Amino acid sequence: MQTTDRKEPLVIAQQGWFYAGGAYDETLPGKPVTGQMYVEFQIPEQRSCPWPLVFVHGGQQNGTNWTGTPDGREGWAQFFLRRGYATYVVDQVARGRSPHNNPADGELAPLNRDYATRRFIAPERHVDWPQGARHDQWVGDAKPGDPVFDQFISSQNPSLASYARQQELNSDALVALLDKIGPAILVVHSQSGAFGWTVADRRPGLVKALVALEPNGPPVRDIGNLGAPDWFEDTGRWKISGLGDVQLIWDPPLRDGEKLEWTREDKPQMPECVCCWKQAEPARKLPNLAQVKIVMLTAEASYHAPYDHCTTQFLEQAGVAVDHIYLKDRGITGTGHMLMIEKNSDNIAAVVHEWLQASVS
Repeated sequence: MQTTDRKEPLVIAQQGWFYAGGAYDETLPGKPVTGQMYVEFQIPEQRSCPWPLVFVHGGQQNGTNWTGTPDGREGWAQFFLRRGYATYVVDQVARGRSPHNNPADGELAPLNRDYATRRFIAPERHVDWPQGARHDQWVGDAKPGDPVFDQFISSQNPSLASYARQQELNSDALVALLDKIGPAILVVHSQSGAFGWTVADRRPGLVKALVALEPNGPPVRDIGNLGAPDWFEDTGRWKISGLGDVQLIWDPPLRDGEKLEWTREDKPQMPECVCCWKQAEPARKLPNLAQVKIVMLTAEASYHAPYDHCTTQFLEQAGVAVDHIYLKDRGITGTGHMLMIEKNSDNIAAVVHEWLQASVS
């Protein structure tokens, strides 16, 4: 799609692509490379920041989340290129241009258009969580046949069915990427939030900042969005680190076979919110994550609005400082979970840019 939103030409000094991570698997027919991550990069002629941005998309998505919007506007990659940042945009392992090798990678979960519509595109029509009624920032009619809707649905990719496998493979590939390019600012969204904690934990010296856009949550257990009157219910797996399915480095360390212990609030701290889980006291600390500058953004109408505060409090209990920005407090209202492609995407990118200028030297 094309729009009339014309800007000055970008002056790019260098661009290209490569694959990060992966290894030959001699046990599979054909002995392919598995576990590799596609990376495309652009480096502007004039750089304002020595640290590049690494953009990692979320579940059912691919790198196109960052390189444009379904209605044809420039994406966050161009927004930050225009402000002097080099950008690296990835397709998750086994997604998009990163080949899926089964059985090495595991099975894929099927796509579901109704799920994408309810959760990403038009939550106001379904109101599976109370804040969803406030959503008004999707471009177009949000129905099949509308060109913006069709473009977004066309961009969706199946995710690996195993959350643990997603996190293992993508964390390894992102660590390999940082080992290759050096220190960078890691930008994660939704599902990839779980990778962000692991990568920053393994390479705190290479993550100059972690920008977590509604990262995978809430801690310890996922919730179901069940609609009124019982909006929330703990569902699914127990997350071994609280933040994901790959264990982190704790102080004091976990002994062999030892598990973290959890406790849950008796009632929500705020209306229209979940009961948070946290560590049972005395709480262990996350010394590596504590070295990393972290900002988390939450949109007003997203399904994350009822629980992102739990993620912040979980991290703070573990000794990790977080700047948590609620977009409605910055006058940015009505936004849903896909905050990098909705009507006000540039305004949200500007919030991130302002934080980076103030926080990352």
